[in-house]
Amino acid sequence: MDRYRINWLSGWRGMILAGVMAGIVSTLMQILLWLVFTDDFPAILYRDARLTAAMVLGRSILSPPATFDAGVMLLATLIHFMISIICTVLLAILTARLDTFPAPLAGIGFGVALYVVNLYGFTAVFPWFAQARGWITLIAHGVFGLTDISVYRWLIFSAPFSIARPQTDVH
Repeated sequence: MDRYRINWLSGWRGMILAGVMAGIVSTLMQILLWLVFTDDFPAILYRDARLTAAMVLGRSILSPPATFDAGVMLLATLIHFMISIICTVLLAILTARLDTFPAPLAGIGFGVALYVVNLYGFTAVFPWFAQARGWITLIAHGVFGLTDISVYRWLIFSAPFSIARPQTDVH
């Protein structure tokens, strides 16, 4: 008989996987919206990668034209996933006691709040992010929150626990 309970991906592994998945899905949504509603792709992706990499490398990385740079893309991806995982931990803590229905709404709300904090609050430290403000970025943050809480809760609460427990020899 299948019992539904916290499965083996509980704890940190679930948060890490949910954060990475939410980072990927929200980025893909942002790229799709850029492709449909702007004519700036891929330059806008390269620009945003430089904005993110500048958090570690400093302002000097912002001055080259928005072109592909493998090092910048790798660093921006690592930063993005680190921040995504940290946000997943925070979201998991904030929504731990929510029922199934309000959790996705809380995830979207968290994503919107994250947009405000990132693009209006943290611009005091990283002012170059002000240029990334806009409805596409707002939607991508909402998708991040929705995906994040949905994947995390699916991993933690809904997936069947089917891993056999190790047998201990009792003689």
